[in-house]
Amino acid sequence: MAAHRCSRSALLLILCGLTLFTAADSQETTVNGGHHASAVKNPQTSTETADQTTEQPAVEERRWEATEVEEATPDDAAADKQDSPVPETVVLTSVPQPKDDFQEELVIRPLHSGDIYASFQFRTVWETDFTRGNKVSHYRLFPKSLGQVISKFSVRELHISFTQGYWRTMQWGQPFQPAPPGAELWVWFQDSVTDVDSTWKELTNVLSGIFCASLNFIDSTNTVQPSASFKPLGIGNVTDHRFLRYATLPREIVCTENLTPWKKLLPCGSKAGLAVLLKSEKLFHSSFHSQAVHIRPMCQDWECKTTSWELRQTLNVVFDLHTSAQGKREWSLFKMFSRTLTEACPLASSSKIYIDITDNPEGEQFEVSPATPLLSQASVLGDRRTFSVYDLTQQITFGTVRSLNLLIRWKSSEGDMLRPLLHGERYVAGYGLQTGEIHTLMYNYHPYRSFPVLLLDSVPWYLRLYIHTLTVTSKGKDNKPSYIHYQPSKDRVRPHLLEMLVQLPPNSVTEVTVQFERALLKWTEYTPDPNHGFYVGSSVISSLVPSIVAMDTNSTRERPLFSSFFPCKEESSYFVRVYTEPLLVNLPTPDFSMPYNVICLTCTVVAVGYGSLYNLLTRSFQIEEPNPGLAKRIANVIRKMRGVPPL
Repeated sequence: MAAHRCSRSALLLILCGLTLFTAADSQETTVNGGHHASAVKNPQTSTETADQTTEQPAVEERRWEATEVEEATPDDAAADKQDSPVPETVVLTSVPQPKDDFQEELVIRPLHSGDIYASFQFRTVWETDFTRGNKVSHYRLFPKSLGQVISKFSVRELHISFTQGYWRTMQWGQPFQPAPPGAELWVWFQDSVTDVDSTWKELTNVLSGIFCASLNFIDSTNTVQPSASFKPLGIGNVTDHRFLRYATLPREIVCTENLTPWKKLLPCGSKAGLAVLLKSEKLFHSSFHSQAVHIRPMCQDWECKTTSWELRQTLNVVFDLHTSAQGKREWSLFKMFSRTLTEACPLASSSKIYIDITDNPEGEQFEVSPATPLLSQASVLGDRRTFSVYDLTQQITFGTVRSLNLLIRWKSSEGDMLRPLLHGERYVAGYGLQTGEIHTLMYNYHPYRSFPVLLLDSVPWYLRLYIHTLTVTSKGKDNKPSYIHYQPSKDRVRPHLLEMLVQLPPNSVTEVTVQFERALLKWTEYTPDPNHGFYVGSSVISSLVPSIVAMDTNSTRERPLFSSFFPCKEESSYFVRVYTEPLLVNLPTPDFSMPYNVICLTCTVVAVGYGSLYNLLTRSFQIEEPNPGLAKRIANVIRKMRGVPPL
């Protein structure tokens, strides 16, 4: 037994030794693995340190290498993923990529007139599908109100804008996102919608409540179905225009109650990021103000294997030099918006400010401070533009005072603006209140290239067009349109719709004229101020204009937001949409003072006549003897005393 106990003790000692040896071996392996991991991470840290040391000299000099390194970062990251797959795999599995993304940008373009153009771009991308049967219940960056609208009404694309003022193309050039004065709404519905008209009416009522606007006044009398002018800007090339609706309200007034719900759609609201600058007191004290919301499906990659929904909120404003009560040509963020920037939106993956310095390569016209070494080039509206870039996600951008106040100071007022190649105007001719004529002018300023344009006119039913009087002339000669689509109006049901494809000769003016007759409305159909006139929406001119530089056709490539709104199908041309001025037409108006006079006269006659008759019918008459005089009463007293009968 003793020998057996000794053998057991020896066996236990052997097992304990083996356990301790195994634990020590595993601990050593872990330590070696940690050293190996740190060895793998240290080259990246040293590389970042080297990049920072190389970026420090670039702060002192303006070099294009900084921008190229900035743009080449995604490719380098992809190369790093291929070279070191093990560490990258660990990072991707440990930190899942979010399905939504938010970016914000501000583009500032100094104009030759001394005015300044500021364009805000806010983009939210969400990899989800609103069109399926399952409802989306969790919203992070995408606004829930718009997501429910897309899901309930089966919306494929939605574009809405509110504009105050008219964009002066010949003085300011082409805008990044054009919009007509007033309110504009055009929507593509899914082909699963059975009754498009009723869905359209419900959608306008809902959007009227969301944006605090008068969109509920959109009905069949101002809604059209364009056949060629408004193609989808997202995925797909839909040709069934039964699911498209377009309407404008040229008299819509834009004010603070429209801006407040627009800002609430942003992930950070107006509390952080570029939205801090959106102060209504300054925005509406400007020459031009336009805010818009665009929703469309987009491709995530070149092969379009995965799709996502894009919400793009844009706000364009032009500050006038004279209305700002400034005596000198000098602008800053504080003078424009009464605020400065202190931080980027914490939810934004990218927050940048671009200042257009294409016409100021050497700083001879204006000076920008603080200076930045980051430069970027982008193909915008057929031209290659150069921008100074301020990255708000980098703390070095704000400096030691933790505040960014960009200052633009003019040195010289000389310089020529690049005239846009396409421009449009419209006016009403004629005299009297019976007939008239609408003139639409389309300018092609290209010296040697002709290109086709699509013209869309939506005219209310109370202007009865004589379509047989339609004429198109260019350089004094008839210009026959290659495509015409005309839908006549119905009184109090639908407006006129005229679409035509016209070829504009180089360096020419093409004039489109059509005569009309004014209708006499019912007295209940006039506005409260009928003598002010009736508004007619802007004409829409769409065209592929020849480009000076090669345009980028890859819509999935990373580029600034202001240059990626309209999809580009060809490298030799770019898409442009131009809006003309709205028309103000006087209609035969009755003298609304006559009812007032008739009411006053009638009330007077009724009061006098009815009052007299009422008195005759209700007054009671009684015979009352008159009191005798004093002499008669004394005589009667005397006669009574003598016993004689009274008088």
